[in-house]
Amino acid sequence: MTKKSPHPALKGILLALVSMGAFYSADALACDSCNEVFRKQVMAERSDSLTGKDMLQAMENQKGLPIGNEVKGNVVLAQADIKAPKAAPTQVASVTPDAKKRVAKKGELNPIFEGADFIDIIERDENLSIRTTSFVPQNTKPDKTFTIELNEGKTYIGQGVVYDGFLMDGGVPGQTIVVQEGDIVEMKIKNTGSVPHGASIHAAYTQTSKYVGKVQPGETKSVVFRATVPGVYMYHCAPGGHAIPMHVLFGQYGMMVVEPKETKYKLEEELGRKPDINLYLLQHEFYASGADAINGDLLYTAFNGKVFRYVEEPIVGRPGDYVRIHYLNIGPNRTSTFHIVGILWDYAYWQGHPDKFQYGGQSITSGPTDSWVVEFRLPPDEGSYLMLDHAVGATSRGSIGVIVADGKAEPGPKTYLAEAPAYTEAEKAEQIEKATRTISPFGIGNAEADRPVYYGPEQKEVFVKIIGNSFHPKVIEIEPGTKVTWINEDVFTFMAGEYSGIHNAIGINGPERFATPLLAHAETASHTFTTAGENEYMCAPHPYMKGKIIVRQPKVVEEPKGGCSTTGSPAGAAGLVLIALGLLFVRRRN
Repeated sequence: MTKKSPHPALKGILLALVSMGAFYSADALACDSCNEVFRKQVMAERSDSLTGKDMLQAMENQKGLPIGNEVKGNVVLAQADIKAPKAAPTQVASVTPDAKKRVAKKGELNPIFEGADFIDIIERDENLSIRTTSFVPQNTKPDKTFTIELNEGKTYIGQGVVYDGFLMDGGVPGQTIVVQEGDIVEMKIKNTGSVPHGASIHAAYTQTSKYVGKVQPGETKSVVFRATVPGVYMYHCAPGGHAIPMHVLFGQYGMMVVEPKETKYKLEEELGRKPDINLYLLQHEFYASGADAINGDLLYTAFNGKVFRYVEEPIVGRPGDYVRIHYLNIGPNRTSTFHIVGILWDYAYWQGHPDKFQYGGQSITSGPTDSWVVEFRLPPDEGSYLMLDHAVGATSRGSIGVIVADGKAEPGPKTYLAEAPAYTEAEKAEQIEKATRTISPFGIGNAEADRPVYYGPEQKEVFVKIIGNSFHPKVIEIEPGTKVTWINEDVFTFMAGEYSGIHNAIGINGPERFATPLLAHAETASHTFTTAGENEYMCAPHPYMKGKIIVRQPKVVEEPKGGCSTTGSPAGAAGLVLIALGLLFVRRRN
């Protein structure tokens, strides 16, 4: 392991601020200044290390390329002021006679593209037999606008458990977005949290990251695109670089459906009507720590934001009802085999595309971000039809529900959305107050969830891993004089200035003041704790990462006030035994 000495300027500033009590609060913002310090280190004293050389090479290779967000000020983007040369319009190398006939003249093109760059490519794509990309100029008037709010906080996920993590629209998952093929869609990303967030929109066949890839706290950014390919899609937070998977692992995602405009799904064609039950079903996972998230050791699974939700709230239809399920496995780690007991699919459509259909089938296999549309009829027989992930380990953790066929049920159409349950503020407060367990993948949950890991006096050095943007173990209990060593196990590289894989540990509350240097992958830093008490600490670049070190009170051995000591030694213990036997002998004689 490579040992790095603290960067003098950074460590001095952090310790001074901590001593004044002026440093990070629970709502602290992520530290872009730390990223700037690290960038300077890479350019100077770290330049001869292997990590520094890798990053310098990446910076050189990315120089001048239109990668990521070019932001000025306290930026992490080393090449922020280097503008990429404007590319010349790409020419179609060769066009067959038939293709020439299909290419429209400029005057016949949709007026929204007037004055756009790469107009020859746009003309070509607009006249191909396949669907166009999603590109439209950003000033195009949208048909539909959606606002997604991103922040951090707590939400109830069922079974007495509160989840403390990244939220989308106040819960996990975010809102269900439904548009029609051909719609011009505007997505507004509003960051009301305390760290950078962003968005990746899988339904957009065009550039989105440079518009909404990194939205700072208090900002709202937007992207406009055309929904050209029907199907079921994931959208999720994407603040850039190493941090993208962290925000997905920790709860920021949702479902977007692009409904086909002309091609109908097959069962709708055959029955001549819309579904009686339209179910948007999102399967996802919850983790108790960053280490568990990275290793795929899930704690709970859920359909639409709550463990065992559709066992508690059965989906009720009637015998013979036409059911359509828009299914999306968010993951973010596990493969699912979705199945409904007593049902064979009439049709299953890969990725939800109406042209990609299959007849029949007992299940659909989905890796993370895979999706399907399945259609079937409830048999003319009352009863329950159990829907579940047939990877039954996940089922036992929450991904199971019930569709009930009841002849007395109200007729459809009925719609169930793939979003978190809605609660009043009073209900939320009660859930947080009465929760039997609070889990936080990057912070510290309640005592039941994150119990201290105990180390005895024989342990002279304790290692704390930094992995998955969290400390592991999060809470440790040690003897005075124990050295704690942090090691950064997050693996990352340079991407458009995004250094979010660097971490440190800085005390924010407790009897000892400490601040480690910024650590790259596999680097370590240590502090020896000597004073009894509880020390809370965090990562400066990622203030949502929290840990705690409990230093026990030293054991005090009382000295005897006079005479011979009868305790604390084998001889003393033997003396006590002899005295007791003597008293017993005297009592018997009397």
